[in-house]
Amino acid sequence: MNQIKPTRDSDALFSHIKAVLDEACTKISRSVNSAMVQAYWNVGKYIVEYEQQGEQRAEYGKNVINDLSARLVKEYGNGFTATNLRYMRQFYLCFPIYHALRDKLSWSHCRTLAYTK
Repeated sequence: MNQIKPTRDSDALFSHIKAVLDEACTKISRSVNSAMVQAYWNVGKYIVEYEQQGEQRAEYGKNVINDLSARLVKEYGNGFTATNLRYMRQFYLCFPIYHALRDKLSWSHCRTLAYTK
């Protein structure tokens, strides 16, 4: 980062402070995105490995995702609809090794990749 020369130019001061804050916001956004992608991958993993024991579908039907969705929507909001849980499940099935994912991919990117696979 550049050193600020003491002047009375408030525009320069504003520009430098704005650059610092913009950089911090970008870092925060990347960090949050990375955490959410990992969380959604883990949700998919738990659905597949724990509830379905590695099978493509649970033997006891589709109610697992629907019931789970109802509880999660009540607790966390509409981001956990049955459709979204199926995306998370598909995401895990397409990318069973988390470290194979790049940290710079957003959830939208990952969902699109999982859908096309």
